[in-house]
Amino acid sequence: MENFCNFATQTINSDNMNIAIVGTGYVGLVSGACFAEVGIDVTCVDIDAGKIERINRGEIPIYEPGLDTLVKRNVKEGRLHFTTSLAECIDNVDVVFCAVGTPPDEDGSADLQYVKAVARDFGRHIHRYTIFVTKSTVPVGTSAIVRAEIADELARRGKDVKFDIASNPEFLKEGAAIKDFMSPDRVVIGTDSARARKVMERLYRPFLLNNFRVIFMDIASAEMTKYAANSMLATRISFMNDIANLCELVGADVNMVRKGIGSDARIGNKFLYPGCGYGGSCFPKDVKALAKTGRDNGYHMRIIEAVEEVNDAQKLVVFNKLAASFPSLKGKRVAIWGLAFKPETDDMREAPALVVIEHLLKSGAQVVVYDPVAMDECKRRIGDAVSYARDMYDAAIDADAIALMTEWKQFRLPSWRVVHKAMRGNLIVDGRNIYDPAELTEEGFDYKCIGK
Repeated sequence: MENFCNFATQTINSDNMNIAIVGTGYVGLVSGACFAEVGIDVTCVDIDAGKIERINRGEIPIYEPGLDTLVKRNVKEGRLHFTTSLAECIDNVDVVFCAVGTPPDEDGSADLQYVKAVARDFGRHIHRYTIFVTKSTVPVGTSAIVRAEIADELARRGKDVKFDIASNPEFLKEGAAIKDFMSPDRVVIGTDSARARKVMERLYRPFLLNNFRVIFMDIASAEMTKYAANSMLATRISFMNDIANLCELVGADVNMVRKGIGSDARIGNKFLYPGCGYGGSCFPKDVKALAKTGRDNGYHMRIIEAVEEVNDAQKLVVFNKLAASFPSLKGKRVAIWGLAFKPETDDMREAPALVVIEHLLKSGAQVVVYDPVAMDECKRRIGDAVSYARDMYDAAIDADAIALMTEWKQFRLPSWRVVHKAMRGNLIVDGRNIYDPAELTEEGFDYKCIGK
């Protein structure tokens, strides 16, 4: 049964707790910086020596608003450290967080090789009671695998060192991760040990200023909670995209439908915005992994598998609208506004823009792209297969069509007269439904969106 713990609103220091976080990707680096910000001594560990060197030089490897300042401040004040060796710091820490990646295998299951490697490293080097906390998104049952890996390493050493396992899934939104970490609506902790629970309560005390809930549960339930949460949000997106596609066929306006159902308190208005599909590091991977967990246990997750199918098809909607607007796309110049899977990040993992670009190139179109943040990431992924514009207006020059793929703020209110003058054609395909159809039609554009 869940236990809901509300702590009194007061400033409580961290009692000089020391922790290590293995993995300096998105979750690890944000978590490390935020823990350090409240006075906890944090050592971030990564086997990529080049990455650690760059961070120590003040170069932050990911884009997240406010992260650069947070990391530099806590490094300067001596609370945040970076190393390539867990062995160097493990004797001085109370908790080791595992925040390494769990990329999807070909069958959709989460690849646990990096998590198991961290567990083995932990088992090789602990000399006193320490808690191993899985922050990576992992399938139900991973805690047993982690515990076995650690126990095997201790047995090889001939040591009997006490340790505990806990699960502490993250619920950070890219673009708002620091706010989410510092003022969370809930913290989920799975543990089967009273001693570990006490340590985790103490660790999270500095964040409890607003009386938010720490939800304690068993480890398997904590592992499942992460997948269930992301899959529910993905389900709402795919459901609304399905409704939007039907709206187009029957002459309804999906924005009116969204407002109508979102006003129902039982439904609410979050994640009901139709568009060109979801992407990122979490939703696609977690939906696949949850479906795979169902299959592994003899259960067909029919809704979850449908969510993935709808999303895969939705990523083609913008391309299909472009293709339907011309006799042929060969030789057509198409400008892509937005590359990241969402605003306020440079993350292009599973981004709908990548699908549209791939199909445009296969159709013989010339593609020019612009994104405020993700240009370097795009170059890393697809190189010179596309042209890179200096800004949104530069991308529009001689374009036969513009496709909006990411709803960055700077794209919300362009000078349409400048855009129209720069373009060769007049087609605008709005993959995020942020523009006013009447306004664009009045400006002389052939405007297409989703669900109208």
